[in-house]
Amino acid sequence: MKKYIAECIGTMVLTLLGCGTAVFLGCGTPAGVVGTAIAFGLSVVAMAYTIGEISGCHINPAITLGVALAGRMSWKEACGYWIGQFIGGIIGAAILYLIIKVSGATGAMGSAAGMGANGVANAGGAGGAFLVEVIATFLFVFVVLGTTDSKLGAGKFAGLAIGLSLILIHLVCINLTGTSVNPARSFGPALFAGGDALKDVWVFIVAPLVGGALSAVCWNAIAPAKK
Repeated sequence: MKKYIAECIGTMVLTLLGCGTAVFLGCGTPAGVVGTAIAFGLSVVAMAYTIGEISGCHINPAITLGVALAGRMSWKEACGYWIGQFIGGIIGAAILYLIIKVSGATGAMGSAAGMGANGVANAGGAGGAFLVEVIATFLFVFVVLGTTDSKLGAGKFAGLAIGLSLILIHLVCINLTGTSVNPARSFGPALFAGGDALKDVWVFIVAPLVGGALSAVCWNAIAPAKK
């Protein structure tokens, strides 16, 4: 149960701080894009060194799927992680919604309608956004699986490598989809944003899971066999 609670808290922090930066800093300028990318990456780094020894700090259903497919956890445990992650994403979005309402924030995304939610329009529609998210999540989860491998991984530096890779992925994808690569981070804000964000949220749930699964298949194919 402690692992599931840790995943809930970690995902809440990622959603609140990452999406909160997108809302209050805005992503309409290069500085806003860079700032938002850094916020998501640093959130992962902070949580990796906070709850990593408790749950492994997945805080992302796509990562959990990849880890389970790689044979590093049971499916029963994965289900507990998913529940905790989605609850955490909703709680983080709810806190952000409350802050926006109380502060009366305005700006590029400074409204309850914004919420740092993902969108498909800049990627040419649902098909383009789906492709972007599959590729981005594949790369991200592949880094996670490699750096956390018990034999080949980066040890204590894994959290830093994962956070930096998330920054890079956000820099590429923010202006296309808002960058999800994480179903829980997308689902919470979409619930409160409503409208197109909620209508298209399936893209940002299914595509990251597909990308995560593909990365596990690829890693299993190239990783040395366990003795």
